[in-house]
Amino acid sequence: MPSLIVHGHFYQPPRENPWTGIIEEQPSAAPFHDWNERVHFECYRANAFVRIDDAGPDERFINNYEHLSFNFGPTLLSWLEQHHAYTYARILEADRASALKHSGHGNAIAQAYGHAILPLCNERDLKTQIRWVLADFRYRFGREAEAMWLPETACNDRVVSALIEAGLRYVILAPHQAARVSARSDSDGIDTVGRMPAARPQDAGAPTWQEVNETTLDTSIAYRSAHADDPNRSIAVFFYDGRTSRAIAFEKLLSSSRELVEAFAQSANGKQMLNVATDGETYGHHFKFGDLCLAHALTAEALERGFTITNYGEFLDQHQPIAEVEINNGADGEGTSWSCAHGVGRWIRHCGCHTGGEPGWDQKWRKPLRDALDFLRDENIKHFEATRGSLFIDPWQARDDSITLILDSTASREAFIFDHAGRWYSREEQERALTYLELQRMLLLMYTSCGWFFSDIAGIETIQILKYAARAIDLMEQLKLPSARDKFLEIMAEARSNRREMGTAADIFRRFVEPSNPNLRATNNEGVMA
Repeated sequence: MPSLIVHGHFYQPPRENPWTGIIEEQPSAAPFHDWNERVHFECYRANAFVRIDDAGPDERFINNYEHLSFNFGPTLLSWLEQHHAYTYARILEADRASALKHSGHGNAIAQAYGHAILPLCNERDLKTQIRWVLADFRYRFGREAEAMWLPETACNDRVVSALIEAGLRYVILAPHQAARVSARSDSDGIDTVGRMPAARPQDAGAPTWQEVNETTLDTSIAYRSAHADDPNRSIAVFFYDGRTSRAIAFEKLLSSSRELVEAFAQSANGKQMLNVATDGETYGHHFKFGDLCLAHALTAEALERGFTITNYGEFLDQHQPIAEVEINNGADGEGTSWSCAHGVGRWIRHCGCHTGGEPGWDQKWRKPLRDALDFLRDENIKHFEATRGSLFIDPWQARDDSITLILDSTASREAFIFDHAGRWYSREEQERALTYLELQRMLLLMYTSCGWFFSDIAGIETIQILKYAARAIDLMEQLKLPSARDKFLEIMAEARSNRREMGTAADIFRRFVEPSNPNLRATNNEGVMA
């Protein structure tokens, strides 16, 4: 029977005021207080408690998370744990239940901590994004993660190598992210790469490389991707079925569970496995009753059609990669993604990809926005490195390990600082060390990908990442570091909103970002608050 894997990427950007930790009201999410609350009601809670019978003594609830492969953003899980513990508990419970059904492989996988576009991260940030999420996953699910969802599936060889070094077993990518694959023929001359045509090599077992695209790639098998510097180390790569995944996300395939399973059957015809991947919010938020459609499909109709519902870890136990893949590294090695036809241009420049907006709008603001954030990050590299030997034995190791303080507010700060300083500090020294670590957290969160995704720099997602930048500048001032604000604003002034009345990004920063600081005090005739 063909295997069926449905993956849901569940994620919301962090929305809290970085000074107060409180999510402020977002009128666009009405009638809910904010978008987290709205999407929770329409999707996260809905999928945890899908009622498939009429209300009454015989009503039954399906936990969809028990039946699909999934990842949740760590910052979203943190919010759910605090504000909707019953939904949070159902998610963890689903992972435990699925592990019992799937040979010890739970349905949950990890997700890069701050939803940054990983190919655009520097080396240290890339490692911290991975290390933080693996610690977060271990803390929540009580086991090691087998895989990590890449934000926007953005990937290049450098990211693949980092995943291998972190000990991860597999990764999920879009089919157009494969560049070429190798076919290995056995002694009988039978091609073992599934449906792909392959020329018979001169020597049995020798690889034959073929260029592929979304329509020619066989997505029903796992591939092996080697480390850039060590071909003996590798990770398995699954490429989701593009056509079916698009139909679920954009073509109203969730209107009927019967039609959904029929589409699964057509796509899986003659294959050993079908896997699809979409935003998890598709099921209930983007499409009302999508959660109900999914529940009926995965617990009844797909089984009746002969599918075996599984997850990637269990499938990989039964079907080891028999072919290799070289991924598409994009222009100049920048990487590729599932949501930008221009590699990862959506998060660097005006590439033409955007969501929303008006005719004639452009996204030329993206480059100066990233340039400004890169400036702020790079300025702090030298300041943080200067703490080596004075505050921390190894500041970057302290940053990586500080996830324990983020996850557990009761963890001893004194003990943590002692472990990373080699001596006991005065309260003032301890607060200075912790302020440096909080500054580093802001510098990571300000790269949340949503800040570049939409049509204008005045959107709530971009304003949110700018709040992290403003908080970072504020913490620099508290540490009495050289001010980065003026240069930061100079770069931001090069980015202009499509809405003329909003002015430049520097204007937006002054009007809508800095006033988020609750310690408002007029400091100059610009109206800047400190």
